[in-house]
Amino acid sequence: MKQPIRIKTISEFHQFRGLPKPEHPLISVIDYSTISHDVDVKELSWVLDFYSISAKRTSNAKITYGQQEYDFDEGMMFFMAPGQVFSVTIDPDPNVRAQHTGWILLIHPDFFWNTSLAKKIRQYEFFDYSVNEALFLSEKEENTIYSIIENIQQEYHSNIDKFSQNIIISQTETLLNYAERFYQRQFITRKISNHKILDSLEKLLTDYFNNEDLITKGLPSVQFVADQLNVSPSYLTGLLKVLTGQSTQQHIHEKLIEKAKEKLSTTPLSISEIAYELGFEHPQSFSKLFKNKTKISPLEFRQTFN
Repeated sequence: MKQPIRIKTISEFHQFRGLPKPEHPLISVIDYSTISHDVDVKELSWVLDFYSISAKRTSNAKITYGQQEYDFDEGMMFFMAPGQVFSVTIDPDPNVRAQHTGWILLIHPDFFWNTSLAKKIRQYEFFDYSVNEALFLSEKEENTIYSIIENIQQEYHSNIDKFSQNIIISQTETLLNYAERFYQRQFITRKISNHKILDSLEKLLTDYFNNEDLITKGLPSVQFVADQLNVSPSYLTGLLKVLTGQSTQQHIHEKLIEKAKEKLSTTPLSISEIAYELGFEHPQSFSKLFKNKTKISPLEFRQTFN
C-alpha cells in the first residue's frame, strides 16, 4: 500500500475527488455518484484532518478492508475520526462498470467548536473501529439515516443564520445515536461471525495462559488480544459487552483467575511463585486482583481445599 495522502481541508478533499468547491468550508454532504473514480486506481490510502461519515453501495466491485473482502451490495456505513488512515484495495469486474451510490458527510472539528458535541463526539466508540468493522444497514435503517442526511444537506444549502449550526449539530448527534443503536443490533444479529470471534478469544486466552512463556511475556493486553483477532480494541469490547456483558479486560482477568485457581488447588507453589508464573511482577498486585474478583484472598481460597 502506498504512503497515505494527507488531506487537511474539506476543499482539498473536493479537489482530490474531482468535485466542485464546497458550499461551506467546514461541512459537506457529497453524493457518491458524483465522485469521479479512476478505473486504473486499485489502491487508495489517505488521512483526513476532519470527520468522515459514509454510507454507500458499490456494485460490480470487490473492496478489501483489513483482511476481509466486501461486495457492498448491501448498504454499509463507516466512520473515521481526524488522523485515522483509510486504506482500501479495489478489485473491479473488468466487464462491468461499477455503480456507486450513497453519500459521505464531512465535518471539520472547528464546526463543533464551543458546542456540546465537540467533546461528546469522541465518546462514540465506533470512530475507533477499523474500517473493516463497517455497519451493515437494513433497508429501513438506510432510509432513516438518509432522511437525517437530507435534513443536514438542506440546512446548509439554505441561507445560513444563527440557528443553522445548532440545527446541523442536533441532526448530526441524532445520526450518531442511530448509528450506535444499529451497531448494537449488528452485534446481536450477525451471530455466526461474532461467535467465531468469541470462540477464537476463548482459545487464544486458554493457549496464552497455558504457555510457559507467560513469565517473560506478562499478562496479555487488550491491544494484543484485538490484534490477534484482527479487530480493533473498541470493536472487540463493544461486541463482547453485548454478547457476554463483559469487556475484553474482564475476559482476560476471568481467564487469569481460572488459571490461578487451578494452580492454587493443584500445586504446592507459594502465592508469590504463582503470581510470578502468571506474569505479575509483584505478588501484592496478583492478590489484590484475585480478591477483587473472587471476594477472598488466594490464601483463603487455597485453605478451602485443606
